[in-house]
Parts: sequence; structure tokens; C-alpha cells
Amino acid sequence: MDLSRAELVGEGMEGSVYRLEGGLIGKAWRERGADELRPLIAFYEELAAQGLPFATPLIVEVAERDGRALTVERELPGTPLSAAGLAPAAAHDAVVAVVKDLAATTAGPATRALLLMGERIAARPSLPELVRRRAAAFRPVLAAAVPGFDALLDRLLERLDGAAETGSAERIVHGDICPPNILVDAAGRPTALLDWGLLTTAGDNAFDAATAAAFFDMYGPEAAVHHETLAGRLAETLGYDREWLLVQLGAYAVASACAYDPEGRDGHFAWCVDVLARADVRSALGVA
Repeated sequence: MDLSRAELVGEGMEGSVYRLEGGLIGKAWRERGADELRPLIAFYEELAAQGLPFATPLIVEVAERDGRALTVERELPGTPLSAAGLAPAAAHDAVVAVVKDLAATTAGPATRALLLMGERIAARPSLPELVRRRAAAFRPVLAAAVPGFDALLDRLLERLDGAAETGSAERIVHGDICPPNILVDAAGRPTALLDWGLLTTAGDNAFDAATAAAFFDMYGPEAAVHHETLAGRLAETLGYDREWLLVQLGAYAVASACAYDPEGRDGHFAWCVDVLARADVRSALGVA
């Protein structure tokens, strides 16, 4: 597989993406070898079998050069929601549609076999266990930035553990439903969902609902308005308790705060700290 003459169309954290002929794209992975991609390939196949109304990635060829994987995937149709120029209500519609469709999936063995934030959590992936591990690994940084962090963590894990014991059906959780990852057509209908992997797991669809509402606009002047509106719509559409969505958002903030800088010196860490300082999140967890 030779990508040297192909058109470079993007650079991401995991590798470089090239446009090929025949509705295909090539990807040169930075760190993963071909064998390391086998679980992802199996997951994509499991995902494709869900019958979702939008396209998802599918790897059709794998090779290796100098220990790094080269893949050919089908090119996914549509324009990123972040660049589609839709009115806010129409853009919200697209997010709600994607989360609702994922609520109808059933996670299988390939979904459960994925690494979660690069870690092998357990035979069955667990959000409480991920939160425990990440909180323990980065406690000094988190405790210095989040008031009453230990008490907050105790209450968060108590809520998450209690929900895990109910044994509710596990859905395929994307983990990063944000406007750049949703592709839409000219009418604003979702045509594809990109960037599965980092937080993709088997779990509660409420996690996707909570985070999608927060990710729609993370840093803009209307961020709080978009979050409140989308969280309300998702809770109403899917029957989720608003307080539970805030608990899920708190879990994301703890787990991902140091994802990009272990010392907490970046904007994402600051955003997560702000989430954990929010009065509504702390109230949902029963901490002052």
C-alpha cells in the first residue's frame, strides 16, 4: 500500500489521512501496528451490523510499514456539523437524532474488548472503574484544583456503582459526540459519525447524552445556553433524569481531565475543573 502520491486531507492525533479513489480513504497510523488494530476492526464490523441510519467507519484493508499500520477505509459522506452553517435548533436536532439512534444499539463482545482511554479496564469495561483509575493516577492535580475533590469523588463513585448494580442493558457508547464528529447532509440530517475509539465502550447511553449536550459548545459565549437546551431535549426525548445526566458529566470530567496533559496545564483540564465546580453538578452529587 503506497500513500505517497495520495492527497493528504487531514492530520489527527492517531495519524495522517489521505483521499484515495473509489470513495476510499487511506490512513497512516502514528503508533499502532496492524495487530493492534484487530480489535478496532472487529468493533467496526459489530457497529456496522447495528443497522444505524448513518454511516460509520469500516476498515477494508490493512497493511504495515516500519511497524506502523496503514489502512484503507470507506470515505464517509457529509459535511461536519460544525461547518454546516445550520441554525442552532437544526444543529441540536442532529445531535439528538444521533444519541437517540445509539440508544437502540446493543453492545457485543467486540465493543467490550476495546481499550478505554488506552487502558484495559476489565473483562467487562466499567465507567466506575475508569473513574477510579484516573482519579487515583491524577489525584494530586485534581485535588489541588477541585474544591473538596475527595468527597466529590466518593459521592460520584457511590452513584455510578449503584447504577452499575442494576444490570441495565449495555449500549454502544461513542464517548465523543461533538459537532466535528457528526456529518450531515444539506438538510441537516446525520449521514455519518466519526472518531470512535478513545471513550467508546459498552455502557449507559446517558453518558453520550450528557457529554453530547456539553460538547456542542464547550468554550463559546452561548455554551451554557446550548448545554441547558440540549440536555433538556435529550432528557425529554430519551426519558433520562436530568440529575443523572449531571452525574454522568461529572464522571467524564474526572476521567478525562488529564487526558491531554497529566499536569493539568491545558484548556481541557480547566474545562473539566469548571464542570466539577458547577453548582448543579455538585448538587446532583450531594456535595457543597
